[in-house]
Amino acid sequence: MAMRGLMRLLTGLVPVLIVAACAGTPQGSDGLERTVDSQDDSGDQIAQQGPPRDRARIHTELAGAYYERGNLAVALEELRISIAADPSYAPAYNVLALVHAELRENDQAQANFERALRLNASDPDVNHNYGWFLCRTNREEQSLRYFLAAVRNPLYSTPQKTYTLAGECAMRKNLQAEALDFFERALRLDPNYPAAVIGLAQLRYKRGQLVESRSLVGRYNKLVELSAESLWLALRVERRLGDKSAESVYASQLRRQFSGSPEHQELLKWQYD
Repeated sequence: MAMRGLMRLLTGLVPVLIVAACAGTPQGSDGLERTVDSQDDSGDQIAQQGPPRDRARIHTELAGAYYERGNLAVALEELRISIAADPSYAPAYNVLALVHAELRENDQAQANFERALRLNASDPDVNHNYGWFLCRTNREEQSLRYFLAAVRNPLYSTPQKTYTLAGECAMRKNLQAEALDFFERALRLDPNYPAAVIGLAQLRYKRGQLVESRSLVGRYNKLVELSAESLWLALRVERRLGDKSAESVYASQLRRQFSGSPEHQELLKWQYD
């Protein structure tokens, strides 16, 4: 699976790459948050001749925008300028790590995450993103330490996203008690946060709590557009509950709307679990 899709938490996530303190934060579908900022004339002047920290910030924000657009070469050049302006600016290394991770250059990504944390160990964005990177590289249990460091920061504005991704990573290692705690914490902060709703629905299904899972996946399908993942979960819940009519409805929707999906292929092979 491509990196941008790895941490989707089914279809709702979001979740949560915070590359810099930029103006806009459009959400992706992979567990990361995109931050994009536009430059006005004063921003251009600062980028060229302002104080070193301001130049580093502006070029890091530009790098984040280019990263979002998939222009990694230009993002790397902007980060080179940022770091040259201020080698102690931690967010630049955070974004640089993400670019290297996108390029599958994991050693460079890890080195830059660690550099960012040496510069600012309490930065919630860096801790979140490093946790995501560790989970992506099959170090799920290690990742939890950094997710928890992120949410401990009282200034962090989106802890529900980090709790949700921590829950997904815990589920990958079958740490069900930990995953349950993380999803429930996320939903206490935002009861209708889609990624946490579907994550908890998956966990309830895995634990055999089918009525609870049915309720959660139904809630999820009202919050966001139907997806292959949510339909597949709903179908399997109804199959185990013995509701053939509901199962048939979900199977029909899956075939009609997502015939090319892995979930539909599983249905064709009768591989329900």
